[in-house]
Amino acid sequence: MLTKLQEDHDWPSAKKLFALALRHDDDDTLYDLGTQLYQLGFNPQAKRIFEKLLRAHPTEDELRTYLADIAVSAGDNDAALNYLDAIQPASDDYVAGLMTSADVYQAMGIPEVSEQKLKEAKRQAPDEPIVDFALAELYFSLGRFQEALPYYQNVRAAGEEEVAKVVIGQRIGATLAGMGEYEEAISEYQKLPREAMDADTTYQLGVLYVETKQYQQAVDTLTALQQSDPDYAGLYPYLAKAQAALNQLADALSTVQIGLGFDEFNTNLYHQGFDYATRLDDEDHALEFAQEALAQDPDDQDMILSLSNLYVKNGDDQTNIDLITTAAQNHELDPQMYWNIARSYERQDRMTDARENFLLAYPHFRENADFMHDLVLFFQSIAARKELLAALKQYLKLVPDDMAMQAAYDELLAEP
Repeated sequence: MLTKLQEDHDWPSAKKLFALALRHDDDDTLYDLGTQLYQLGFNPQAKRIFEKLLRAHPTEDELRTYLADIAVSAGDNDAALNYLDAIQPASDDYVAGLMTSADVYQAMGIPEVSEQKLKEAKRQAPDEPIVDFALAELYFSLGRFQEALPYYQNVRAAGEEEVAKVVIGQRIGATLAGMGEYEEAISEYQKLPREAMDADTTYQLGVLYVETKQYQQAVDTLTALQQSDPDYAGLYPYLAKAQAALNQLADALSTVQIGLGFDEFNTNLYHQGFDYATRLDDEDHALEFAQEALAQDPDDQDMILSLSNLYVKNGDDQTNIDLITTAAQNHELDPQMYWNIARSYERQDRMTDARENFLLAYPHFRENADFMHDLVLFFQSIAARKELLAALKQYLKLVPDDMAMQAAYDELLAEP
């Protein structure tokens, strides 16, 4: 039957031989056939064999674990649990049944029961690395890194460097990173053999270098990833950030542009591009980044504020007013926007509007010397003596050595 199936690819003949095997082969031969069919993915045929064998050998619990796996693959979790619940603690397959049960409950979205099953398996087999690995993977998947770490360490201490195609060193590094132990995570990744440094692991190492401000190492690592796998879109924001930190702004801007070619909806890249272009005095590109970002998300308040700051700097007052006025229709404004629009109104001699927005900004910026300086000059320009006195008093608390402002304050106090 297997020859017809694997070598000749003659499924009709294989089906006939399968029927003959079910009727005539001895149980040991059928068991071998069932396990091979199971490994090849022919689950319905393997299921028929295991069901027949279980009827003949009801104490052979390994058959129940196979049938449970097949039921899970078919999406029949209830049937899987029925098979597994029939395995008693005295059985040699009790631990295997518990672990399969844990998989079923996790797939059902009930991780707390999965944890109970694995803890029972750990009590039954305290020195079994595969149980430690299963517990570690469960906690890792739940983001409970502190609990996952000792189990991964147990697996490695038992001499297992890889389980179920999972490299234990990779998992330990990722677990340490999840715990915020970045330097230790880097150390783990650096110990990995070259063949274990797949794209995901290389990316994670690059990100860790950025998080620990080891920017040149980050650039080297992420550039290598870019060269080997340019489609790995997640690398571009971090590579650009590292380049910018090294004052390689032109390279950072280029990286952003390349990254947007692979992920045009990445908000972070638009913000980074705006920042780097602005710092390079490339305002045309900065405006392009802002406009493209706002075309995708008109409510992007961070980008609206960044664009407003640029308009204020360049004196594009009406454009700034239009931008913030539109934003105010849909959202409560960031306090900085009140300050920005007040400055634009002031430059347009719309003093009533300017005053209103300066006062809206005041509670948020009364400890900000730059804002208070602007407010003092504004009240001077409109000859608002009472407000000017209060503004000067607050400003001088922040900048007591500003002699010009102190003189203005003293002069104002001396007036009748």
